[in-house]
Amino acid sequence: MLKRMNWLVAAPKDFRVQARALHAEVAAARDRAPAEDLGLRIHALANHALDENQLVALARLAADAVKTGLAPQLFSALKLGVFGDGTLSLLAPAIAGTALRHRLMIDTLVGEFNAALFEALDPASRVRAAGLDMALMVSDARVLGLDQPAASREAAEAAVDRAFAQLRQTVEGLRPWVASAILVQTVPPPLEPLFGSYDRVQPGSPLSMVASFNQRIADWAASGAVVIVDVARLAASVGLETWDDPGHWHASKLGFSPDLLPVYADVVARTIAAVRGLSRKCLVLDLDNTLWGGVIGDDGLAGIVVGQGSATGEAFLAVQRMALALRARGVVLAICSKNEEANARAPFREHPDMLLREDHIAVFQANWTDKAANLRAIAETLNIGVDALVFLDDNPAERMQVRRALPLVAVPELPEDPALYARTLAAAGYFDAVAFSKEDRERAEMYQANARRAAALSASGDIGAYLASLDMVCTIDFVDDVARARVAQLVNKSNQFNLTTRRYSEAELAAAIRDPMRRVVQVRLVDRFGDNGVIAVLIADKGADVWEIDTWLMSCRVLGRRVEEACLAHLAAAAKASGAQALIGKFVPSAKNAMVKDHYPKLGFSRERELEGTAIFRLDLDSYVAPTLEMAVDDRTLAAGVGREAAHA
Repeated sequence: MLKRMNWLVAAPKDFRVQARALHAEVAAARDRAPAEDLGLRIHALANHALDENQLVALARLAADAVKTGLAPQLFSALKLGVFGDGTLSLLAPAIAGTALRHRLMIDTLVGEFNAALFEALDPASRVRAAGLDMALMVSDARVLGLDQPAASREAAEAAVDRAFAQLRQTVEGLRPWVASAILVQTVPPPLEPLFGSYDRVQPGSPLSMVASFNQRIADWAASGAVVIVDVARLAASVGLETWDDPGHWHASKLGFSPDLLPVYADVVARTIAAVRGLSRKCLVLDLDNTLWGGVIGDDGLAGIVVGQGSATGEAFLAVQRMALALRARGVVLAICSKNEEANARAPFREHPDMLLREDHIAVFQANWTDKAANLRAIAETLNIGVDALVFLDDNPAERMQVRRALPLVAVPELPEDPALYARTLAAAGYFDAVAFSKEDRERAEMYQANARRAAALSASGDIGAYLASLDMVCTIDFVDDVARARVAQLVNKSNQFNLTTRRYSEAELAAAIRDPMRRVVQVRLVDRFGDNGVIAVLIADKGADVWEIDTWLMSCRVLGRRVEEACLAHLAAAAKASGAQALIGKFVPSAKNAMVKDHYPKLGFSRERELEGTAIFRLDLDSYVAPTLEMAVDDRTLAAGVGREAAHA
């Protein structure tokens, strides 16, 4: 399944014709604006099971689009450095071509053969002027010296120490020249056994040493310093014998079989997408023959097949079990089915073997409207884009209709055997994460609460009365060590309500928190439907007369609740208390943040000038009057006074 990437539709027979046409359109766009749907058509072509040569063709298209500044708004553009062990030249185009499937346009810089440490530390290295957004570290047990046995536990530990120290030195050497995340791959172990099954026990075996090395990478990633790409797990999943091709290693120093380049590149690209906040958020489920066997409207409650005691019934339970596991880690669940609503809800309410219940579902769409329209309604209710949806449906015709109508919705191909549904969904990696917090765990509940808020708003004819009825409490506080990881995640994932789209690693955020000339605060919002968690981040540079707002981002979940006015009131009060006379705000346009282009004017700022595409606004504090809001504001930073802020310096 993984090797063939069965969740993707087979490439069209005229792939080369389509790719050449898109390439020509990108080239022609240098002289005229590209068609509005160019990005969608590029994404649609990339969203197939492609071979190495097809990925190379797409990589050339992406490189031309990025270099000419024509990356369509659908995509997030970035420059990736690929460094490490073995031959890297084949990896970069596969990653760049695959990235289009994940709404990324990647321009790559490929490191020299086995020269990562030198390139990281050399003062004249081209890396320093490359403007890298991210870097990928590729390691191989054979180059690290972990493929040969050690004579003792002490010798094994020393070998792992040396290998990890070199990797860490390389990463830290690169870090000042990489704007965002550094991705570090785990290492597949050698296939050949030394002691057989006892390799797992013997600390000096290559298997044990590689396991120890990979655990150090995992611990490193858990600290937030790097992002893990678990290539060792991928190799184990496809089978080490399939993964490791000695002939290609000896001939070209490629660390794995070239047949696996497409799935390897997909794992890397989906990890980068997760860093950029492009992972999916909502799993939308069909019902008949997807969550249970049979048709509820025809077979009735007693006639559908689900539950223990039959292979088919247990297969559908496995789908439900996976849905619940995803929900437990923050993925929102929704239903989209062509059915009478009463019939559709009956199994959730009455069938004793159902694992999924109504209270697990954020939005329940069961009617005779076409599924694309219902998917749009689900996204609108949850206040997310259709590009956040994954739609699981056993019916090939329905899958095709949704792909054509809503090409940004992820629609995995499903095999005929329902026993493979859950595995196919998991293999596709739509919900891959690079961090996991308490708020991630509670995200599904938060979105369900959002759906209830939307229903309450629909029932209310007065927006002011509706806001007052929410019983909102807005808490503003400094970012502490507990919240830092979550705040860093928001900074790196927020694209739409983000005035400057500046990215900070967790280490850079920690430095900003300690800087006495910077103010870094988080904003939380609780209402009668639940806790929305951290929904805004503000970073301001404090001058004697003027404070400049470096970062202002908010979650789209709280749009229309006047939280931005509470944020401004906080900044104005803090700046005025320090003796400043004005706030300066900047809007740096990006492919995603057009919704906030008028943010500062709406809040009373006057436009001063434009500098290299950045609009600069000013608010004189003498004339600013804080508004009366339909919420209680608990500003703990102002209550704590200067002493609290100084403690963060």
